[in-house]
Amino acid sequence: MVEKVILAYSGGLDTSCILKWLLDKGYEVICLMADVGQKEDFAAARQKALNIGASEVIVTDVKEKFVEHYIWPAIQMGLIYEERYLLGTSLARPCISVALVEAAKKYDAKYLAHGATGKGNDQVRFELNAYALLPHIKIIAPWRDEEFCKRFQGRLDLIEYAKKHGIPVSAKPAAPWSTDANILHISYESGVLEDPFHVAPESLYEMTVDPITKAPKIPKRLSVHFSSGLPAAVVDQSTGKQYTKPFEILQFLNEVGGSYGIGRIDIVENRFVGLKSRGVYETPGGNILFTAHQDLEVFCLDREVLRTKQVLRNRMADYVYNGFWFSPEAQYARRCIEISQEHVSGEVVVELAPGYARAIARKSANKSGGLYNEELVSMDVHGGYVANDASGFIAINSVRIREHVRAFGDYEQH
Repeated sequence: MVEKVILAYSGGLDTSCILKWLLDKGYEVICLMADVGQKEDFAAARQKALNIGASEVIVTDVKEKFVEHYIWPAIQMGLIYEERYLLGTSLARPCISVALVEAAKKYDAKYLAHGATGKGNDQVRFELNAYALLPHIKIIAPWRDEEFCKRFQGRLDLIEYAKKHGIPVSAKPAAPWSTDANILHISYESGVLEDPFHVAPESLYEMTVDPITKAPKIPKRLSVHFSSGLPAAVVDQSTGKQYTKPFEILQFLNEVGGSYGIGRIDIVENRFVGLKSRGVYETPGGNILFTAHQDLEVFCLDREVLRTKQVLRNRMADYVYNGFWFSPEAQYARRCIEISQEHVSGEVVVELAPGYARAIARKSANKSGGLYNEELVSMDVHGGYVANDASGFIAINSVRIREHVRAFGDYEQH
């Protein structure tokens, strides 16, 4: 009996060659393409896979699920990896994995296959997610297969293989970089970017304009509304137009943020497998939402709750980056963070300027105004604050410092 394989298919060089290789190995291959908001000619890619020999090609539209069930919770949790990366690719992988597993169940396929490299994070993400969703599934990872790796050292061998079998490819032998795109971001890596001292060319960027030469000089203001930490609406203050549907909110913010060159980062990050890698990312809409949420969160949360939440946030960011979206620890951390967001509701005014977004005003949706007590903090009235109490507060906090000086001498002054 011919075994069925569900292949995570992109239409690119790697997965097209992997499709042919799996067919040569005697498998029936069903390709799955997940629409997570990337600009892709799905019809052309589908026909290409059928021409190569796929028995069926599934194009599943999960972009709205991706925004509502993965990106929105990430904004609510304030997820950011190593203080800079907003996890665009990492968040898409569990969403795509759900579609792959659903296809495996529908077609009674024993195997899932992917084209992720053996040096990267995606192999871990796809496989851990798959095992969590369907524990008995088997994985075919060609870039870890001894026979496949002996035959194909890299892109040059794949291009030659594609030519031999009449597989059309757009890749060139000296491809300058590789990309991964979805509604949240575009990532760029490999090729010329593998040299961390090589400045990424301006021609690389697709979602954002050059903030120095092409962004508008006049700032733009947006009102970003949150309900329990989740984005609820965005209002363009210049036009009064309001966006309330999650996918439409992100589309609008990508467009307007991209026009100001917002959300570019160029970083070296720590991969889960132990390597350091250089990546360039564009996340315009996500950057605006993260900025607004962070500002409202500090405004609404108790100080110690905020600090405890930040510890959990960092752990959760690691879980997502490393492929543990579907894990007991991630489920626990997420639920804890969700509790912290119960009172993070309100409005933040964000000003967009060339290259960055900043919060310039905010208010809580709480009838009492939330934890910010304008009278209590005012420099014009006492407002119930007993200034003399600060004397004892300072005295108690100074005991430890005075004792250190008594025991070890004065601090050196520099």
